[in-house]
Amino acid sequence: MPLAPPTPEIRLRKLVDERENLIEQVKRLKGQLEQKKPNNGIEDPSTPEGDVLENGADSNIMDIQRDANRQVNDLKFKLVKSEQEVTALEQNVTRLEGQVTRYKAASENSEKVEDELKAEKRKLQRELRSALDKIEELESSNSHLSKRLEKMKNGRGTAATP
Repeated sequence: MPLAPPTPEIRLRKLVDERENLIEQVKRLKGQLEQKKPNNGIEDPSTPEGDVLENGADSNIMDIQRDANRQVNDLKFKLVKSEQEVTALEQNVTRLEGQVTRYKAASENSEKVEDELKAEKRKLQRELRSALDKIEELESSNSHLSKRLEKMKNGRGTAATP
């Protein structure tokens, strides 16, 4: 069974957490940079190695800061994109809920019509049975009367021929 893709809320939460981690990392690196600077703000010219270290550290920090800024911008873009996806999904949910409501109403209406048709069918079947019973009764009566008529004809015919 394939795994379901993470929901937009989960992806958004991950992006926000990652952004917060990067911001915290930038703050920590800025703090480290401030600690490496001399307290009075004047560099010690007697240590040329210190200049190299400071310049090297500055370029590393600048690279890290550029990377962090790029990542923050990427995360901002992803956040905006995720918000757009969430909005689109919410609109889709609203549209689907409207369809469900319409389908439920149509289903209930169809069930009502079905019940009415069943009642009408039962009524017509009762009327049909009643009509068939009446026909059977009339046929029986007709048969009985035909026999009586035949007897009467036979009785007249025998009475008239002597």
